[in-house]
Amino acid sequence: MTRFFSRLPRLATCAGAGIAAWCLAGAVSAQASLPMQTLRAGMHLIHAEVASTPQTREKGLMFREQLGANQGMLFIFEVPGTQCMWMRNTLVPLSVAFIADDGTIANIEDMAPKTEDSHCAVRPVRYALEMERGWFAKRGLKAGSRIDGIPGAR
Repeated sequence: MTRFFSRLPRLATCAGAGIAAWCLAGAVSAQASLPMQTLRAGMHLIHAEVASTPQTREKGLMFREQLGANQGMLFIFEVPGTQCMWMRNTLVPLSVAFIADDGTIANIEDMAPKTEDSHCAVRPVRYALEMERGWFAKRGLKAGSRIDGIPGAR
């Protein structure tokens, strides 16, 4: 999973053996209750968990060992901005599509697990969709492609 970050200083995350186990349990249980949204990319269906609060965006797909077929996470931000993602505590390689208010993909970035490299939108966007690494490329999706079914997209 990735975590979104802003230009504010990063907060400390789980550290130490006892706290790490507690954080892992908290991350798994918190994500189990996320709402689901079915999205479409042409003929392809996507089953996305929706992370729309600072807390759920912070946790994202952390500690997941795998994703199901066509499963991902949709990050919804309050306003368009230069959203950025990283992969701290994320075990699965992912691709992220940064998506504008009209549902078009601004850019797609591939991300390596367990890194803090920044992956950012090339222009202000309100949405980011994380899928298994290579998911978008395998389906011929690129900048300018459209994702339908995003809540609040116009």
